[in-house]
Amino acid sequence: MPSLSKHQSNDFTKLLIEGDSGSGKTGALTSLVTAGYKLRILDFDNGLETLKQFVMRECPDKIENIEFRTLRDEYSASPMGPKVTKPRAFVDALKMLDNWKYDDVDLGPPADFGPDCIVVIDSLTFFSDSAFEWAKGINPTAKDPRQWYGGAQEGIESVLALLTSVNFRTNVIVISHVKYVDNPDGTRKGYPTAVGSALSPVIPRYFNSVALCQTRSGRNRTIQTQATSMIDLKNPKPFAMEKEYPIGTGLAEFFKVLRDHPQQAPVKPNLVRKV
Repeated sequence: MPSLSKHQSNDFTKLLIEGDSGSGKTGALTSLVTAGYKLRILDFDNGLETLKQFVMRECPDKIENIEFRTLRDEYSASPMGPKVTKPRAFVDALKMLDNWKYDDVDLGPPADFGPDCIVVIDSLTFFSDSAFEWAKGINPTAKDPRQWYGGAQEGIESVLALLTSVNFRTNVIVISHVKYVDNPDGTRKGYPTAVGSALSPVIPRYFNSVALCQTRSGRNRTIQTQATSMIDLKNPKPFAMEKEYPIGTGLAEFFKVLRDHPQQAPVKPNLVRKV
């Protein structure tokens, strides 16, 4: 029987970052690159320009440590409005999470990336949209749209279960916008944005760490680690974690509290794609 000191949560961080649009969620990843982590980003927002600019300013020598793949469904115009021509983004994401391989890039299974890597989903919001289009695509004749929502929610939960499982041996960051929901008891709470309303309150249960990016006084951006009146936050070491960190260094400091500095490993040539 293993002792608690050997629990797998000591090895990897699984973090959910929430925040409103423009609160600095993606740019905050820069401090992790500076700290020596390698990022593997599934980009559903097509919004990595900010990260690129900050990394080129702060640590241009480490730009090769970021690998990404942008996954977006293709839309076309129709008399009924824009529609997805072929829902591929969700399926392509599943393939990448099984084996990070496409074109001339082959980094192997993300489950084996190890403690110096971080798999990033940016963002859960648009990932959820792709899951909904996938659910519609596999059941286009459904008479009740709730079947699409149910299928998409099951797909998203399965991915979160995979990312946070003991067998997925690498760090994970899932970035999400905030959806504010009026609860039956009259309270108003903020949850990660996903398909429908039933899934959003369930998502944080998969993560040991939940943090919030927020903007104060128009310019002061921080990473909040202590729960607010509207959004529940958590981490395994609340006694060692500061209540908030500056956005520029916050994620690196968050990870430093939870684990050792990542071991540096040489980047394999011709396998990494610049941001």
